Amino acid sequence: MINKVAVAGLGLVFAGSSVFAQSLADAKKAIDAEQYQKAKSMLKNLTTTQADKDENFFYLGWVYLKQDYVDSAKATFNKGIAVNAKSALNYVGLGAAAHVEKDNTTAANDFNQAITLAGKSSTPYLYAGLGYLLPVSGSAAGATGSAVTPVDADAAIAILNKGKVVNPKDAVLLVALGDAYRSQLKSNDAYTAYSAALAIDPKLPSANVSTGVLWRYADNFEDSEKQFQAALAIDPNYGPAYRELAETNIREASKDAATYDVKTKEAVENYKKYISLTDYSVETQMRYADFLIRTKDYVTLQKVATDLSASAKSNLRVYRYLGYAAFENKDYQSALTALNKWTSEADPKRLIPNDYLYLGRTELALKQDSLGIRDLRKALTLDTSQVDIYGEIAKSLYASGKYIDAGEAYHTFAEKSRQAKLTDHFYEGFSYYQAYKDQLIKSQTVKTLKPDSTLLTKADSAFTYVERKLPTPNAQIIYFHANVKDFEEGDRNNIKGLAKPLFEQYIQVVTAKGAPDDKTKGYLAAAYVYLGNYAQYKEKDEAKALDLYTKAKDMDPTNPQVVYYFAKKGGAKSK
Repeated sequence: MINKVAVAGLGLVFAGSSVFAQSLADAKKAIDAEQYQKAKSMLKNLTTTQADKDENFFYLGWVYLKQDYVDSAKATFNKGIAVNAKSALNYVGLGAAAHVEKDNTTAANDFNQAITLAGKSSTPYLYAGLGYLLPVSGSAAGATGSAVTPVDADAAIAILNKGKVVNPKDAVLLVALGDAYRSQLKSNDAYTAYSAALAIDPKLPSANVSTGVLWRYADNFEDSEKQFQAALAIDPNYGPAYRELAETNIREASKDAATYDVKTKEAVENYKKYISLTDYSVETQMRYADFLIRTKDYVTLQKVATDLSASAKSNLRVYRYLGYAAFENKDYQSALTALNKWTSEADPKRLIPNDYLYLGRTELALKQDSLGIRDLRKALTLDTSQVDIYGEIAKSLYASGKYIDAGEAYHTFAEKSRQAKLTDHFYEGFSYYQAYKDQLIKSQTVKTLKPDSTLLTKADSAFTYVERKLPTPNAQIIYFHANVKDFEEGDRNNIKGLAKPLFEQYIQVVTAKGAPDDKTKGYLAAAYVYLGNYAQYKEKDEAKALDLYTKAKDMDPTNPQVVYYFAKKGGAKSK
């Protein structure tokens, strides 16, 4: 956790801010190094001492955008336009702010206005591209503990390529172009752009860092780290290199269980180094909170978030971190308080599906089922592009016994997400099966209740899909699928034999494995009972029925239908 003494000393640092070089070039260098508090202090001074220069307002507004203060950013960009009505950069800033707020029409209009005013400068093209690469409100990296694909990388690439025509030697623009290609997993194009940037400016550390990230995507950790070290050789105090090195350590740890502890420790140390080279601001601590989510260090995250929530200058987003951490630490009441504050007070544009996922899971943990389901449904509908989250929602619904909702969530996850596995299709089917079974049991006492047969159709479809995809038959899936078809039969006097081939296959698969365990014996007994009923009521073959019921009795003599059959058989003999 960040040292409180260092945070408390923040005032002393900024009290001496006059020692900073008060030039725009130095402020831009601080922005590139992610020293946002330092840059902000310098730019605030410049907007006072050089109030007639619209560029100063743009870069101050850009810092606000990077720190998630969109309203402050827009106000600052408008001040820049008041200074110079033809300020291309400040129109770019307004476009970037509109993009962050998901206002695509305004964003496009402002970017077009900026390009009209850009003249022969490639800088407006650069920042328009970077603006398109900013995550939209609520989608910032770290909110879910994972990187976020930019919303409009195509638009970023288009405008950056136009800027490249204006100035082919703009190395920073080429790095941005490479980042845009990288976001689309176009590795060759990204590498070409980074290499071109380094050829123009071999001392550009951001180009090395971006190349290192590209190698990380390919799990080439050795070359990735070499690139970060190359950036640090250019500038030993270049913080982003340590941040990306930490992220690389985490990815490497996830790939090799044997080195997990060592690499995770290295990641933490590198991230602390990053923080020490940037600043101890609230915003940097929140970025540290993002990192703690990545490392799943929820104990430290809760401490950091609790300290941040006590700060008068704290960003409201800290309550997201506090809620997530408290939930993971099973401090459900604290999680509920924090998440309710975040979801009720934050601008709705800043909320993401995970916010309602955690809130719903917290409410379910506190037995507030109706609220939990409501908020899980909000998570489902808030952003349909975040399809992987459906899997988490499905698991939560299933664990809480909400089987119909779970089945629907598993269906959506299995249909839309590349992360879905056959087990998700199985749980889709099992959820629908269990939902029908519960309704059937309840209908025995609530005579007005009619079980929903469409649930069986959905379960049948899911189980069939899994069986077709499996390389070898799975006894458990066959058994539950057979039960679904059994429910479709109706009463035994009208038995159709829908489940017959499945129960026969189940018996064949299980008996081929040798002696069954006690649980499997119960399942085998149920299979033999079904086949016995079929022989008795459909085939009218009493001898075959007796043989099958005898096999069922051998497996489980306490099976109610077995007991009933032989009791009836004995009674018939005595007569």
